[in-house]
Amino acid sequence: MKNESQTIKKTAKRRLTSLLFLVLFVFVILLVSIIVSGSLSYLLINAGILPPLYVKRFPVVLVFLLLVSLFIGTLIAILGGEYFLRSLHDLIEATKEVTAGNYNVKIKTGGTLEIDRLATYFNEMTTELASIEKLRNDFISNISHEFKTPIVSIRGFARRLKKSTLTEQQREEYLDIIIAETERLTRMSSNVMLLSKLENTENFFEKSCYFLDEQIRKVILLLKPQIEKKCLELEINLESMQVIGNEEMMNHVWINLLENAVKFSPEGSTIEIILKSNGNYAEVSISDEGIGMDDDTKKHIFEKFYQGDNSRITEGSGLGLSLVKRILQLCEGRIAVESTPGKGSRFTVSLPAHH
Repeated sequence: MKNESQTIKKTAKRRLTSLLFLVLFVFVILLVSIIVSGSLSYLLINAGILPPLYVKRFPVVLVFLLLVSLFIGTLIAILGGEYFLRSLHDLIEATKEVTAGNYNVKIKTGGTLEIDRLATYFNEMTTELASIEKLRNDFISNISHEFKTPIVSIRGFARRLKKSTLTEQQREEYLDIIIAETERLTRMSSNVMLLSKLENTENFFEKSCYFLDEQIRKVILLLKPQIEKKCLELEINLESMQVIGNEEMMNHVWINLLENAVKFSPEGSTIEIILKSNGNYAEVSISDEGIGMDDDTKKHIFEKFYQGDNSRITEGSGLGLSLVKRILQLCEGRIAVESTPGKGSRFTVSLPAHH
């Protein structure tokens, strides 16, 4: 309570000092103006320009003007200064609220043009900060949930393994689940760390020129077991083309997009992979005949941890496409998605080509 009282006294003292300085400044300006006016009047009298009546009463008129000017000027300075300082005081208090973590604070607009603009920009800033804080809280909540799910699964099956009544087949099945969940945790950890790293940089460490068609073929071979497991057919049409980018990071893009195509494709369906030239860009399209997406899902598909409706919630963390988008931004590329529910999706990636 004592500290609050001292703070109030210090604040009042600072406001009073600022107000007195403003009053003194206006007083000096008015005094100088009156002196200049008096000097000019004196010169005009000596030159015979002013009428005789004015000359006789000049000292009285001058003193009257001086007193009236000082009174009005001081009054205006006090009222205007108090209004101006009150606006600044509101801004200072709001800034303290933001420093304390309250991003919902707002300042009333109005007053002078400069103060009004400052209040508007301040309100825009707090709105943006509140949005960022919400995203941060959502991120923490989502990542906690995503990590908790496989951990609970591992713990449950590990406890079952302690039972002596398990058959060898059940034991093998539970061990496979634990291994799969462990690998899932590893992938999520790697994706979170990589995404965090990429979101805090504006440049890749290295960019090079490499053959994009060769890179895509290697990724297809890497995913061959998953493709064969679902008896999927691939229609591949890849032009030989070089692009400029980070080859290692771009591997994440193709692995994520092709894994999604395989994951959401029904057994025996077809995945189409096309690489062609489009002006100064190399354009890659990956099409599947899977479950597709509605407009709302397409709008949010690149957000962290977003997995769409229940039909799309399969094994995954919802980080893959966020990672894809960020990598492409850093590679000066772009990605677009076309999709129809029940008919499949097409992701189109454009990268700067090397000619």
